Amino acid sequence: MIDLSVELKVFLLAAAPVSELRGAIPLGIVKGMPVLKTYLLAVAGNLVPVIPLLLFLEPVSKRLQKFKLMSRFFEWLYGRTRKRAEIVQKYEALGLALFVAIPLPITGAWTGCVAASLFRIKFRYAFPAIICGVLLAGVVVTLLSLGGRQIGHLF
Repeated sequence: MIDLSVELKVFLLAAAPVSELRGAIPLGIVKGMPVLKTYLLAVAGNLVPVIPLLLFLEPVSKRLQKFKLMSRFFEWLYGRTRKRAEIVQKYEALGLALFVAIPLPITGAWTGCVAASLFRIKFRYAFPAIICGVLLAGVVVTLLSLGGRQIGHLF
């Protein structure tokens, strides 16, 4: 079995769709990594998939939708994103930054890229908006994780 370093686990968990910062930052803090190091590794990991997703999600999804199973998946994905991303549709890049900054399930860099594709936000606006959202979400998750750790010390 491969034993990955805590740093690599934080980086990879942040890059994964679902866990993103919400999983990576608490892991680093619980494992005793310095807070700033945890934040920086998690943000870096979370940003790794953003450029490929922004550049290739739309063309790849169009090709894959020719297959029935993939067509159903993308209908579900885009439908779910459309329901949750009203702020992106209304405020475009600013809304995208705020959407990504909210550290809740069904938000984050991955879903932000889907929303940017869905609402046709140009790369030059979407990429900086997602970076800002990830930076803000990282701060929020870090503060919540540190608060949770302090509460845990009381018991």
